[in-house]
Amino acid sequence: MSARWLLGGLIAASIGAQALAQQPEDLHLPGPARSGASYLTPQTRAQQEDAFANPGMLWVEQGETMWNARDGMSQQSCAGCHGDASSMRGVSARYPAYDVGQKHVVNLEQRINLCRVNNQKASPWPYESRELLSMTAFVGRQSLGVPVAVKTDGEARASFLRGKAMYEQRIGQLDLNCAACHERSAGKHLRAEEISQGQINGFPIYRQLWQTMGSTHRMFAWCNTAVRAEPLPAGSQEYVDLELYVRARGIGLPVETPAIRR
Repeated sequence: MSARWLLGGLIAASIGAQALAQQPEDLHLPGPARSGASYLTPQTRAQQEDAFANPGMLWVEQGETMWNARDGMSQQSCAGCHGDASSMRGVSARYPAYDVGQKHVVNLEQRINLCRVNNQKASPWPYESRELLSMTAFVGRQSLGVPVAVKTDGEARASFLRGKAMYEQRIGQLDLNCAACHERSAGKHLRAEEISQGQINGFPIYRQLWQTMGSTHRMFAWCNTAVRAEPLPAGSQEYVDLELYVRARGIGLPVETPAIRR
């Protein structure tokens, strides 16, 4: 493991674990924004903050290799356009974001695939593939400690409002919505588990239940299934809109990629 990742772990220990941020005025949070890391046991939180012990760093390391690899018909690498990956610092903190070329909001995974298709003349990576998770984790890691700062106004406003409506819509056989758990019940207990605010400032995450990395959309699909609702396809615009809204609920929280969650 390189010294750069060790330094990143130390930054996360001093900034990321604080997990407090100013509540955005147009959102309704049950108190200050609180990262999912603050709900972890001290042992798991320490594992997340240790770049040598965090299992998600295996994906980050693969992403670093891919960053410098030539690919596609253009035989261009990510580094060939962007230079050192430090140029990506702050990028993941701003996504999802409105894309002028696509004329709608895209998330970081889609932005990466757009670069592959348009610039490298390569095929897009499938959602939840090791390649896409690795590159997303690597790019996200460059913003470690940077406060989430997505835009919810202007051309992104319609997407934000659709995401908000989806967050509040009751679905499934249990007739529940996201807000029932992560807004009105945050801090309460479901059996032995404390219910979190459902913040996504650490994605993609290594989830202990999955024993692997997963995207925000995999988490959304898992939650849909938990309330006995039909999950949507990963990468769907509905999930991107929801991702923007949930990400906005954590404005000000530091990026923790790759986080560990239960």
